[in-house]
Amino acid sequence: MPDNYRRVSIEHVVLVSLVASHHDLDLSVLDRLSTDAAAVGAELVAARGPVRGAVTLATCNRLELYVDVPDADAVGDARTAVARAVGARSGLAPTDVAAHLRLLVDREVSAHLFGVASGLESMVVGEREIAGQVRRALASARRDGTTTPDLETLFQAASRSSRAVEARTGIGATGRSVVGVALDLAERDLPDWSAVRCVLVGTGSYAGASLAALRARGCGDVRVFSPSGRAGDFASARGVDAVPPGRDLADEVRDADLVVACSGAAGPVLTAEHLEAARHEAGRDGAAPRPLTVLDLALLHDIDPRVGDLPGVHLVTLHTVAEHAPDEHAAVAEARAVAAEMAAGFEAERRIRAWDPAVVAERTRVLGGLEAALAALPEDARDERAERALRRRVRRALHGPTVRARAAARDGDGAGFAAALAQLAAIDVPVLALDAGAPA
Repeated sequence: MPDNYRRVSIEHVVLVSLVASHHDLDLSVLDRLSTDAAAVGAELVAARGPVRGAVTLATCNRLELYVDVPDADAVGDARTAVARAVGARSGLAPTDVAAHLRLLVDREVSAHLFGVASGLESMVVGEREIAGQVRRALASARRDGTTTPDLETLFQAASRSSRAVEARTGIGATGRSVVGVALDLAERDLPDWSAVRCVLVGTGSYAGASLAALRARGCGDVRVFSPSGRAGDFASARGVDAVPPGRDLADEVRDADLVVACSGAAGPVLTAEHLEAARHEAGRDGAAPRPLTVLDLALLHDIDPRVGDLPGVHLVTLHTVAEHAPDEHAAVAEARAVAAEMAAGFEAERRIRAWDPAVVAERTRVLGGLEAALAALPEDARDERAERALRRRVRRALHGPTVRARAAARDGDGAGFAAALAQLAAIDVPVLALDAGAPA
């Protein structure tokens, strides 16, 4: 195998992903792993170890860390560094973290992320919320200064794949999502949506999606509560009311029919004891407290799980959604094929970019050498027509091996690439001889 090919293989940047999701882990474990996950990427890159760039994708049912490392030999060290960083925040031993995080390398990474961005790995297959979360993960990495050209290319291509899957298969057109399934489960215990009084806990992007879903069903009475104090700005921008600052959430929900919680606060914002006391107070006039449905859509549990044990309270969590998520439908197989096709195309182009410098180097050696030799000829020995013919002959000699090398790179055919590169290396710079004033 030529030295050039070995050099390209060694210097090829390796993409790595460490994945934990609802497919493999209980949500409580995923909850622990996701503690302060947004800070992990910046810490890894700042350490100047094997991780040169990082993008963190953390949602209500997955934690995925995408990193690039200089070569295959650094993959193990990168995995160890990630496990230590996540373990330090979660309180889990690094060995346990490493066991929970599934390792994907190079082409496995793009195949997985393209499926994730297309909603094919979601709790509700085909949901569209994840496409925005993938875009925001890249935007966050840019703000933190942890992204790299390879990670940029990967995530941008994943977003294109998501759009292609939607356009070619229509998957996701039904609007199914975690929020949608949760509201489906809730409405069996609710009055007509036009009469529902709802308290929305949270002001992030997930709260925005939840509010849009509530409005689409006809729920107009929504009050926003924020543990962080941002309810006023969020509510005024969307034409709904905010719970006044300082008001207790348990008191606020006494006359509500529905609570949708998705703030991701560090610890429950509504405990069973507080809600029980508020409902008891509401029933002092002899009337039974009104039925209450609570949707806890936060991975870090906005709502004390014991709330579901209170009389008249129906609790829906991410576990409930996972149990009732709709089965995959006919378009999913086609969608998976489209995502796989897009991932294969991405990997082909990535190989071409990685391996092509060796091809360019051989072509430059020959063509550059030819031009240098022509430039060195005495002016009275130059013949423009003969020089053009010589250039055409040399380019024809280079063309076949160049095409074969790039085709082999696209297919991942290392042996074929090495053979084509050897043919290029065997092409000598033409030796010019003076013969009647023209180059030979």
